[in-house]
Amino acid sequence: MRRGVGAFVVVVLALLAFASVPAQASVGAQFGIQDDAWIMYGPGTLDQRLTTLQGLGAHVVRFTLRWDQVARTQPASPRDQSSYNWGRYGEVLDALHARGMTVLVTLYGAPAWANGGGSANHLPLTGFGDFAFAAAHRFPWVHLWTVWNEPNNGVFAAPVSPSLYVRDLLNPAFAALHQVSGANRVAGGPVSPRKTPKGMAPLTFLRGMHAAHARLDAFAANPYPLSRLDTPMHTTCTRCGYFTMATLPTIRAAVTRYFGSKPLWLTEYGYQTSPPDRLLGVSQALQAKYLGSAALRVWRQPGVTILIQYLVRDEPDVAGWQSGLYTAAGAPKLAVHAFALPLAQQSRRGTSVSLWGEVRPGQGARAYVVQVARGRAWRTVATGRTGNSGAFARTITAARGTKVRLWSPALGYASPALVIS
Repeated sequence: MRRGVGAFVVVVLALLAFASVPAQASVGAQFGIQDDAWIMYGPGTLDQRLTTLQGLGAHVVRFTLRWDQVARTQPASPRDQSSYNWGRYGEVLDALHARGMTVLVTLYGAPAWANGGGSANHLPLTGFGDFAFAAAHRFPWVHLWTVWNEPNNGVFAAPVSPSLYVRDLLNPAFAALHQVSGANRVAGGPVSPRKTPKGMAPLTFLRGMHAAHARLDAFAANPYPLSRLDTPMHTTCTRCGYFTMATLPTIRAAVTRYFGSKPLWLTEYGYQTSPPDRLLGVSQALQAKYLGSAALRVWRQPGVTILIQYLVRDEPDVAGWQSGLYTAAGAPKLAVHAFALPLAQQSRRGTSVSLWGEVRPGQGARAYVVQVARGRAWRTVATGRTGNSGAFARTITAARGTKVRLWSPALGYASPALVIS
């Protein structure tokens, strides 16, 4: 999609009488961030980095707890939390807890003593349930868990086998985590969006999990776009059976078919930007727009309860990920304000435009202002208060090509401009 171009369009200020009704969402939908390296070792202090996350309005932080790092040697008492060296991982999780931030912990990485001397991605032969038990005791405030990462992708799992994943990882961890606390919720996956050369298509893997009698409270997927031409609403590969944001209803239907009404967690998602990634990246303006439309898509899809932005800051190597809200040098992208103040167009009929947005930082109902561009100035056309979640729906009168933005009086800044299509 391209940003609209054209002459200035006069916006009629009259609004529909019912225009400020809080939006209805997928029950309990939470929007968050993951960037393990930045949280653990980024610039400044850990406290400063967590302040940044709170300032962005992240509802939940996904963080990977590496088994191979906290248990380099086999624990004498594998279910005893004191037998592990939690180190920096414990510091981060303790700090998140002190801030009152919700955490989704991914348990990953097998130590060599547990998998016959293999690398961390090799599935363990023993001990994973004990590790999950100890982790749940060490961090009793954590109640959201995923078991491994992209087990259908050969980069993260060797071998790629849904039956072994269920037998040796998911089901032992599920039992252990629920033994510690009935409040724990455990997701199977998260699966990668496509079949890799050494991997398995996500739908095939999901079916294999079902056949292996997977025990789970939720199913997790990482619905990345297949190319820079994909958007949250449209995909370039309509018959691939891949799990992307554009195929969200299909993913939800597959989860329902095999696991009933279990929630769907979208645990990694993001668009890379160009520059620096001129092969896969999109413009900063499109990245910002897609943050809003992806959030709207989740908000409108029943049964999808988590969406995680990946990353906070671009990786310095262009071969890595450049999907951050900040560049590798720390400069904010347009996506910084788009994450805190997502804004999306739901529909347009003539000059009647339905908008959806959120004011993520803050608690309870928040004040918001909808503005449209008039020359070089911005004119207020609607004000109101969000629902308690921070979301709102509003209908304004505007023509195609009009630039609209969301302003937060409490934050003192606005979202990037959205061009009405």
